[in-house]
Amino acid sequence: MPVIQTHNIPATPLEAGEGASMQMLISSQLAPHFAMRKFTIKAGGFMPNHTNSVEHEQYVLSGEAEVGIGNEITVAKAGDALYIPAGIPHYYRVKGDEPYIFLCLVPNAPDEIRILD
Repeated sequence: MPVIQTHNIPATPLEAGEGASMQMLISSQLAPHFAMRKFTIKAGGFMPNHTNSVEHEQYVLSGEAEVGIGNEITVAKAGDALYIPAGIPHYYRVKGDEPYIFLCLVPNAPDEIRILD
């Protein structure tokens, strides 16, 4: 199926962090190499410092967040693209009153997540 009606995909709340949820837009069952996910972190929300055993490519759709990637801290906003290498600690803290929404592509490989905070 080449076109997916994403408004029909439920958002799954994430246990780590606060006010965060994820929609699996394109899963490993559909695409052989990458999965596409959409994350929403509500205003005032965050995802704690953590690592993943797979890389992430992200594109910010809306909102702003302080994002820590390794030893660098930046403010990411709509239109920005982020690359997070495998094994590098990273976190998100929403700034302002708008939700931080981004697409995240990851390889279809086992992913071990470690919370560091």
